[in-house]
Formats: sequence, C-alpha cells, structure tokens
Amino acid sequence: MSSVGGQLHESDAEVTTRLTSLWKAPTTVVAWLATVDHKALGLRYIYTAFAFFIAGGVEAAIIRAQLALPDGHLVSPETYNQLFTMHGVTMMFLFVQPVLSGFSFYLVPLLIGARELAFPRLNSFSYFVFLLAGVFMYASFLTGQAPDAGWFNYAPLSGPMFSAGLNIDFYALGLLFLGISTTVGAANIIVTILTMRAPGMSIDRMPLLLWSSLTMAVAVIFSIPSLTVALGMLELERHWRFAFFQPSLGGSPLLWQHLFWVFGHPWVYIVFLPATGMLSMVIPTFARRPMVGHSLVALATVTTGLIGFGVWVHHMFATGLPQLSMSFFGAASMTVSIPSAIQIVAWIVTMWFGRVVFATPMLFALAFIVQFVIGGISGVMTAAVPFDLQATDTYFIVGHIHYVLAGGTVFGVLAALYYWYPKMVGRMLSERLGKLSFWLVFVGFNVGFFPMHIAGLLGMPRRIYTYPADSGWAAANLTSTVGAYVFAIGLCVTLWNIVRTRFAGAPAGANPWGAASLEWLAASPPERFNFARMPIVSTREPLWTDGVRPGPAWDERRLSPRTSVLDADLEDAVELPDDTIWTVAMSLAALAAVAALLVRWHWLAGGFGVLTLLSAARWMWPTQAPTVETKT
Repeated sequence: MSSVGGQLHESDAEVTTRLTSLWKAPTTVVAWLATVDHKALGLRYIYTAFAFFIAGGVEAAIIRAQLALPDGHLVSPETYNQLFTMHGVTMMFLFVQPVLSGFSFYLVPLLIGARELAFPRLNSFSYFVFLLAGVFMYASFLTGQAPDAGWFNYAPLSGPMFSAGLNIDFYALGLLFLGISTTVGAANIIVTILTMRAPGMSIDRMPLLLWSSLTMAVAVIFSIPSLTVALGMLELERHWRFAFFQPSLGGSPLLWQHLFWVFGHPWVYIVFLPATGMLSMVIPTFARRPMVGHSLVALATVTTGLIGFGVWVHHMFATGLPQLSMSFFGAASMTVSIPSAIQIVAWIVTMWFGRVVFATPMLFALAFIVQFVIGGISGVMTAAVPFDLQATDTYFIVGHIHYVLAGGTVFGVLAALYYWYPKMVGRMLSERLGKLSFWLVFVGFNVGFFPMHIAGLLGMPRRIYTYPADSGWAAANLTSTVGAYVFAIGLCVTLWNIVRTRFAGAPAGANPWGAASLEWLAASPPERFNFARMPIVSTREPLWTDGVRPGPAWDERRLSPRTSVLDADLEDAVELPDDTIWTVAMSLAALAAVAALLVRWHWLAGGFGVLTLLSAARWMWPTQAPTVETKT
C-alpha cells in the first residue's frame, strides 16, 4: 500500500506486480467501451457532462445576444423557446447532476478504501444511458422540433392540444430514459457507501463528501418516481388521448405542477448538496485544520435533504392554493435555510481558526459561499408569500435560480476540479491560469446574473422573446449579456488549463495538497485496483493523524471488502465482475426502443424492449460460481 508520501513498502512491490497483472484490461476499442473501472467511467461522466455544459452555454449565449438590446430579432420566437428550454434541460439534467455523479463515481471507492463500486457493470450501464439520453434529446434540433415548453414543461401547454409536434415527446421520453441512469447510479452509490467502507471507517468517521453523496442518492431514489409518473401520464395523454391534465375533460393542470415540483424541489438540493460536500473536503485541506462541527455538518446535510421534500408548494404560491397551506409551506421554505446556515458557519469558523492557503480550489470554494449566500437570501425572500406573488415568473426568479444552482454548483464543481484533477491525471493544473479563470468567472458571473434581480423587480417577465425600448429593462439586460460573456471566457480559460495539463502539467505526486482523506493515499493517477493493500482506518483524518495501516492484499482474485453498515467491521471480501460489452448493447437496445416510441412504432418498440431484456440477461449471466472470502 502506498504510504502517505506515496512510497511503496518493499514487501508491497510484489503484491503490486500481481495486482497489476490481475486487473489489467486489454487495450482495444471494444475493451475501452467495455470497461467497468469506476475511475474511467467517472471521468467519462465528467467530460460528457462538460460537453453538454458547453452546448448549454452556446444556447445561453444566443439567448443573451437576443435580449442584449430591445426589439431583438436574432432568432425567431419558436427557436427562442427551444433554446431556453434546452438550456434549462441541459443544465439541470445533463450537466449539474451528472457531473456531480461523475465525481462521486470516481471518488467514493477511493474515499472509503475500496477497489470498486458495489455494482461495477451497473455503473457502465448508467453512463451509457446518460450519454444516449442526452444525444437523443439533442437530436431533436436535427428535426427542428426541440422541446419548447420550459424545463418544467407545464401542462396543458405541453399536451396534445397546444403542442402537436414531437417537441414534447423528445422531452418526456428523453427524461424517462435518463431517469433510468440516475436511479441505478444512485442505488450504486448507496450500497457502496453503506457496505464497502474500509474496516474501521465507522459511520461517524465518514468524510463529509460521503454524507452529501449518500443524501443526494437517497433523495434521487425517492424523487425520480414522481417525475417518472408525471412523464408517463403526459405521454399517455399525448399518444392515447388520456386526460390527466386537460380541464375540459376533467383533468387538472395543477396535477402536473404538484407531481413535477414534488420531484423538482428535492432536485434543487440533489444538485447542490454534493457541491457542499466537496467544499467540506476542500476547505479543511487549505485551512490546514480539521472541519469544525463535523457531526453537525453531516446532520445538516441529511436534514437539508429531508426538508427539501416538504417545500415543493412554494413554486405554486401564485396558483390559488388555500392560504393556510401556503403559510405552512412558506414556513418550511424558510426553515430549510437553517441547516444550510450551519454548514456555512462551520466553513467560516474552520477558516477562522486555520491557516488559510489561497490556492485556486480555495478561491472557488470561497466564491461558492458568497454566491450561495446571495442565492439563499433571495430564496428566503420568495418563501414569503406576498413577495413571491409579485416576483413569480419575473427575472428575479431567473437570477435567484442561477445564484443557487449555477453559482453554487458551478463554483463547487470548479473547486473540486482544481482540487482532484491532479489525483485523476497525475499532473497539476496551472495556478496562474486557475486564478485568471477564477477572477473572470467570479466577476463575469455577478455582472451577468445580479442585474437579473433588478430587471425582475422592474417587472420583466421570464421566458419573453424580446421587449420594447421604453420598458426600462435595456440597461440590465445589456449588463447581463456582457457579464455572461466574461463568465464564458473565464470557463474557456479553465478548459484550456485542463487540455494543457494533460500534456504539460507538472507531476502531482500522491498528495500534492497535504490532504487528510484516503484518496490521497493512492498513486496519482490511481492504479486500476486503487490500493495494493486494503487500508484499515482508526481516525476521522487518517493521513493527518497516522490513523491508517495496511490490511490484506487480496491479490489472488478481484476482491474488495464488505463491512458492516454502522461500525465498518470487516465481514467478508466480495469478488468483483470483469468488464463486459453487454451493458453497452443493453443501452443501445433501450435507446432504440425509446426512438421507436417517439415515432409511435409501438410494435418495434416492443421488439427492442425484448432485446433490452435479453441483453440484460446476458450481462447478468454468471460465467463462474461467485466466490466470497470470509474474514480472517
């Protein structure tokens, strides 16, 4: 096992040689597709999510160009509707959650001292479904019928009466398909964290990123079914003339809103809680001291996820619901700020009593706190029903959601990228380019999105195609456009930094930041098997307190430990599956079934559905009897 300094004990050299031979995969294109290595798939998740982020950024750039000046005519109203819808869908479903999941898939086994995720092949299937679902939705632009009813897709405007084309079918079927990836990925994270932690890593010693990833995964499991039901009902209404959301036929448009926001508001916390966990790893490292209030921060993380399920109605205050119910949901919406405040106070106190090093990851972490506080304040404002009634459907809400999600999540992701990328590729990102990127992104973001609050207070509605010159909104919109382009330039600097680092970055070493958690015990980049010997943990910050010692090598087969849920007592070692191409085949068959449903070839969809099940059976068919080693 690598020591804290990254050196191998002499006795470990032979173990490493045997493990390298055992875990080595063939270097062919098919093998590249078939890999189930959590690190390779985690990086693919991150790279693919950033590719969609670029696509969403291009859409945003066109939107801002359209709104930069009054009476704009850069694109048609129909194209504008498709652009702002796909921008929202991309950022919410194809970037924010997948990129955070990518970090989780890469880091969780390393953080817990395991060699793989609990279900490696399921991880491969999850990635390819995510990729193909995104490609499916973006293929809508080739037909000129991209989704055009907003990322929330309100009925009955999205029903057959008002949207007869394929636009909404691309949205509904694409998100149903994507939901498979999200759900199985969340289940994989839950089982891995609860059952595969290093011996001695009891639940109170878990790094805070594990708490946020676990909370995110549980929230996904309980929230996605609501969206799945809503999308299924919408497709039944569009294809088979059901009337769930049509008032004239006895349906209710509010039913869609309830189902969507029962999913949608927990989703807001799903996409920022992992970012808070990342900050809880970055800040102690650069403050050079353990996290203050570790247990309170873990509890606050879980509490935020729980309360997030009880505040969905604050998206519906303007729909005419009873005043008493709105009062309760308004109170709950204000209450959710308390656990978030606990985390912010813990970060600030940690820095106050530490010796802060202002490296690039720390700068982005500090910016996250600033943006998230601003977004949180405007969120508490909208929790007050009288104010919300005035601000609903104005650009004030657009500014708020960008500060909470874009400001919070993007800055958190950039902090994580600059922090963990040296571990992932073995080379250091440029600090000079990193700090240049930080200031461009920070200034550009605030110049771009803060004026949206002002435009909203001046009465500018959201989702409008253009506006008259005498509206009073021109200055705010021009400022927002300039800021958005500066923000984009800053992100391009980071993109160049990443590309440059792959070829010219300085070697990173095992632990370049002097961090405390187990992932820095492995080489940079880690070996396919992560650790030559399984680590045994005895403290919360094992690399700072000499709280880790080498355990068994398990170098005869592909093995990883299984431990008890609470105390992480070693129970046995489970054998991990080999690579397989059948996860790719199953994903492609499922995509073909979805495409057939899009054009209403139901018999063909059924045929591809059967092929999907056959691929799953072949994937899961045992090639040898499973083996389990009991603890010694």
